[in-house]
Amino acid sequence: MAKKAEVKKAAGKTITVEQTGSPIRRPKEQRATLVGLGLNKLHRRRTLEDTPSVRGMINSVQHLVRIVDEK
Repeated sequence: MAKKAEVKKAAGKTITVEQTGSPIRRPKEQRATLVGLGLNKLHRRRTLEDTPSVRGMINSVQHLVRIVDEK
């Protein structure tokens, strides 16, 4: 039960990421992660829910994206 309460609590938090690097000559997994984050061109921004899975995706392509805003 405690886990469900934590998930509901974190649902209101968002994180904005911006793509700063090109996926050209990168592994397919990194390209797929960018697509999963909703990014496909340089300087595009997406506002996503701040969940552990999204944080993991950002961490795996941290050299291609930057965190613009956390709310």
